[in-house]
Amino acid sequence: MADLKIIGISGSLRKNSYNTALIRAAQELTPEGTTFEIVEIGELPLFNEDHEQDPPQVVKDLKAKIEAADAVVFATPEYNYTIPGVLKNAIDWASRPYGNNSWAGKTAAVMGASIGGIATARAQYDLRKTFVFLNVHDVKQPEVMVAQAQNSFDEQGNLTNEDTKKFIRQQLEALVELTRKLQG
Repeated sequence: MADLKIIGISGSLRKNSYNTALIRAAQELTPEGTTFEIVEIGELPLFNEDHEQDPPQVVKDLKAKIEAADAVVFATPEYNYTIPGVLKNAIDWASRPYGNNSWAGKTAAVMGASIGGIATARAQYDLRKTFVFLNVHDVKQPEVMVAQAQNSFDEQGNLTNEDTKKFIRQQLEALVELTRKLQG
């Protein structure tokens, strides 16, 4: 059986982002039989429908990476009770033009970290709402919501919380299982 290709996308551009650190942790915890590539979204221009038929090369590259992947792991911060604009921008570019949705049929896992007490619960649910239109099949459980993230990472951005590592492993295993099931 061929390795599953997973891509990881952080919805944060901040240099010392806890969500980017979560994606790196997921890459390190990836189950056997999978590969995991971190995909950057910070260079994407703002979505402009005037350019969707002939998007910039960076958008074409993003779409190609999504299309080559079997599954996606999203790590989203929560800005103003929802997903950040940079993540929504990447989602919009890769879903266009209409009829050429690179996300369609993919499986996904969602995680997030925040210094707040409820982590990224609202942002994660808002991200899942986009999956309805995108035709993305998401892992429902376990949920990975890292509250008070400053206590779960060291100064180098390494995840130190063993319980969180356990949840990430379980979520990735569930993602692999769902992906294999849907692929037949």
